[in-house]
Amino acid sequence: MPQAMAYLINKVEKLESLLIAKQPEAQESDHWFNLEELRQYHPDHPAAPTVYAWVGQRQIPNHKHGKKLMFLKSEIDAWLKTGKRKTSAEIEAEAQQFVTNNGRAKR
Repeated sequence: MPQAMAYLINKVEKLESLLIAKQPEAQESDHWFNLEELRQYHPDHPAAPTVYAWVGQRQIPNHKHGKKLMFLKSEIDAWLKTGKRKTSAEIEAEAQQFVTNNGRAKR
């Protein structure tokens, strides 16, 4: 029984050390960007007027602190991932799934 307890305590300690090691990465993902930092981070390095247009059209997640625009890295990452375009095969599979589930189109 003491050996089993020692084994379990050792495993718990290892799990704790792994969790502690991962915490800085989670905190880093919620970094605030100003406009220039966002422009450097974005893969296309858009011009400032382009970013302002996205903000005006509510296309990009943003926060305002007074007159200053701020962008949260985790929200920008999620926003960038939404821009994925589907392949022809994915679109065809979705259409087939729709037809299978709904039968004929209702008029």
